Amino acid sequence: MRAGFGQFREATPEYLQFAAQYGATDVLLNNPDLPGAGGRWELHDLVKLRLSIEQQGMTLSAIENVPTNFYDHIMLNGPRKDEQIENMVYTIRNIARAGIPIFGYNWMPSHVWRTTPVIIRCGALATAFDYEAAKGMPLTHDREYTEEEMWESLEGWIRLITPIAEEEGVRLGIHPCDPPVPTLGGIPQLLRSFESYKRLIEIHPSDCNAIEFCQGTFSEMEGEDIYEMIRYFGERKKILYVHFRNVSGQVPSFHEEFINTGYVDMYRAMKIYHEVGFDSFFIDDHVPQTFQDTQWGHRGRAFANGYIQAMIEAVTKQSVS
Repeated sequence: MRAGFGQFREATPEYLQFAAQYGATDVLLNNPDLPGAGGRWELHDLVKLRLSIEQQGMTLSAIENVPTNFYDHIMLNGPRKDEQIENMVYTIRNIARAGIPIFGYNWMPSHVWRTTPVIIRCGALATAFDYEAAKGMPLTHDREYTEEEMWESLEGWIRLITPIAEEEGVRLGIHPCDPPVPTLGGIPQLLRSFESYKRLIEIHPSDCNAIEFCQGTFSEMEGEDIYEMIRYFGERKKILYVHFRNVSGQVPSFHEEFINTGYVDMYRAMKIYHEVGFDSFFIDDHVPQTFQDTQWGHRGRAFANGYIQAMIEAVTKQSVS
């Protein structure tokens, strides 16, 4: 188990130095700022990206997300679906051929939703969500979509892309819908429960059809047991990497927390990852806005990353004592 840094868009020398100074071995880039002419990424740009990180002594272990307009018609069965499939296949092949082993993405054409932020410990500001407040928001796309048509699009995509991922040697994982509620803005939030993820991994059983395990979002799922889900998917080697964050509770209403103040026992969670033989990396995720921090959250992320490293050390040393 390793500690990484994520949520960079640009692999600037400053960000990479920050990550390296705080002990990261792995770097995850979120929707990296690459030329995307024609709705796809080129091999030489991805190779340059990987090399820039390796020059700082770290590994580009995953890319998370492409621009939504690279594949929104795939998700919603729009008129440009075939064109986008061709471009996404091209991009995913290039990610693999550039030596980047993981591609994480999502099935949220309307992105992440939050409502009014809340004040948490000593004046820190955290994002929050209240389903009742969100229900009155307008449609985000042209109409309301059904679960059946969204599942049909997802299943078609998984059956198409998984054999290509196997051929190229890249693992693919989907982030849960955040917040994990039935629908928002007319778009069903498909991946919102334990059962939906069991369904996902059975669409095309393969090591390459896996999960971008955002522990924060899994913790938000109504009525679900986060520890059971970690164990279930961890034992099946379906967890590609982990967003190790904490929340106050589950939908219909929750807010984000400091890593050590939410309802999830993070030590217990880390022990389960260790017990099931999880051998990939953890990253910080959303962090509260704190006193004199940057917009990106350097202080908050340093705190979260240090906590992650301490948890890893605690459970691994305990297991050999």
